[in-house]
This record gives sequence, structure tokens and C-alpha cells, in this order.
Amino acid sequence: MEFTIAQIAQLLGGIVEGEVSRKVTRLAKIEEGTEGSISFLSNLKYEQFLYTTSASAVIVNQSFEARKSFTPSLIRVENAYTAFAQLLEEYHKLLSFSRMGVEKPSYIGDNTKTGEGIYRGAFSYIGRNCTIGKNVKIYPQAYIGDNVRLGDNTVIHSGAKVYDNCVIGSHCTLYANAVIGADGFGFAPQPDGTYRAIPQLGNVVLEDDVSVGANTTIDCATMGSTILRQGVKLDNLIQIAHNVEIGKNTVIAAQTGISGSTKIGENCVIGGQVGIAGHITVANRTIVTAKCGVSKTIRKEGLTLGGNPATENGDYLKSQAVYRRLPQVEKRLQDLEKAVKVIPLPADEQAEPIR
Repeated sequence: MEFTIAQIAQLLGGIVEGEVSRKVTRLAKIEEGTEGSISFLSNLKYEQFLYTTSASAVIVNQSFEARKSFTPSLIRVENAYTAFAQLLEEYHKLLSFSRMGVEKPSYIGDNTKTGEGIYRGAFSYIGRNCTIGKNVKIYPQAYIGDNVRLGDNTVIHSGAKVYDNCVIGSHCTLYANAVIGADGFGFAPQPDGTYRAIPQLGNVVLEDDVSVGANTTIDCATMGSTILRQGVKLDNLIQIAHNVEIGKNTVIAAQTGISGSTKIGENCVIGGQVGIAGHITVANRTIVTAKCGVSKTIRKEGLTLGGNPATENGDYLKSQAVYRRLPQVEKRLQDLEKAVKVIPLPADEQAEPIR
């Protein structure tokens, strides 16, 4: 990438303080900035580096007031952190969508249609009767099954797998080794103690702007669809079971597992290593803290949950405070028991000797 500071300021809706024609070719931390790089200053804990950095430009809040002289040009924006995130996103797009064409060897099945600007990496496989949108990037060793639909500007990274009949929207990203549409965990117990596999005949539907982390798996529905609504973001190493539905703009951290037929609401935030039982509903805007076990339906919107089994986080923290004091409480109880044993009874209450 190579842009002038003026061009970057226009992209971010910022105002330049300093030289506008300096060239920027890369992004850097403010403490590691060199000529030609751009950084940002949001947390004033790092302000000291503004006065020593060699970066060509630094993005700052509109309200920032420098206490010393500095050499970079400043780009003043409403929120420096958000603006730098936007810049990172644009830079990522440049990298992700720069590749075009078809590398050999790769395979594409009969009756599959592809849009303009597609990239197919070496050893990638695309099945029959697929529809591939514009500017889709399919990296080496990715697998796309039969009857799959991929929307415009979607990226399928190396080793990702999309099984037959799945639907992936526009502007989606599947990171390395993600698996979309594998069989759900459905087995019927038999009288002789064995288990019989239940055919999983459904698919997975990812709406637009969905991100699926590396090694995350989303199972196909037994019937119908497992659905991730628009804007859902999944971290690495997550398991989404069959017939689950996840609402818009919900984010889920690593090592979380969601059991079958559960519905997660919109704008939820689910921490790492959370376990959610099957056939329940989690209300909109629920926050589930790390390592929670959610076993029952959550009907009230906007709750923060903690603990296992999950309860309202305030109550959970209070119970943890009591739990930490249990050794002291036990000692006090033992001391009280000893004290009671040595207290002499009044003379009129003392037992008469057995004759």
C-alpha cells in the first residue's frame, strides 16, 4: 500500500495537522514507528512515544493536546481507536482481495458458475452446480461441495471445508480449517446398547458479514438449516451443533460449545469456554462470561451471566466471595463448638448423678 496522509485522512474523515503529502506505506505500533509508517494514539499511557516515534503520521482524538514537540503529522478524528481499526480493515481488504486468477492444479465441477475477479488457489476443489459470486477468494486446499452458494467478496482460507448444499453470504470470511456443514451429532440408542446414526439432511446458512474462526465447526441441521444471522463473529475452536440459530451481531469467543436446536439472540456477547445446553433460548443482548454453563432458557434481555450453572453475574460474584471465606467460616464454627462444650451449665440445670 502507498497513500498520502491527505488520502488517509479523507478515508477516515479526519483533519491533518502537519505535512499532508508525506507517503505512508505500512502500519506500525507507535513505539515502533519508522519513516513511512502510520500509527495511532488512543490510550494516553502511550503518549510518551508520540514525542520519540519516527512514524510519518499518527491518528489521534480531536481533543488530544500535545505537551511537547513532535515530528509526525497528526490526523485528528473523533475516535482514534475506531479510525485505526477502520484503516486496518481497509488494509486487510487490499491484502485479501489482491489475488486473482486460477492456479494449477485446481478443480471445478460441471454447471458451476463463477463471478468476476475470482481467485482459486492451487489444489482447491469446487463441486458441481455451485454459484460463486464476484471477487470471491478461495485459497489453496479449500474444499467447496456440490450445490453450494458463495456470495460476493467472500474469502475461504486454506483448508476450510464447505459441505454440500450450504449457503454462504456476501462479505463472509472462513479462516483456515473451518468446517461448515459436517453432520450433526445425532445417534439413536438401540435396545442392544449400540447407537444408530440419524441422517443429517439439512444444511448451514451463513448470512452476510459472518466471520468464522480457524478450526471452528458448524454442523448441518438434521432437517432445515443451522443459521448464523448477519454480522455474527465466531472465534477459533468453537462448536456449533445442528439446528442452532444465532442472532444478528452476536460474538462468541474461543472454545465455546452450543448444543443442538438452541437459539441465541441478537447482539449477545459470549465469552471463552462457555457451554450452552440444547433446546433452550438465550435472549437478546445477553452477556455470558467465560466458563459459564448455561443450562436453562434466558428470557430477560440484557442480563450478564456468570458461573456454572449460570446465574446473574452479581449474584454469582457474591456467592464466590462467600465461597472464598468458607475456610474462615468453618474455623469460626469449630471454635464456637469448642466454646459451647466448655461453658458450665447453671446449678439448677445440671443433671443429677445416676444412682
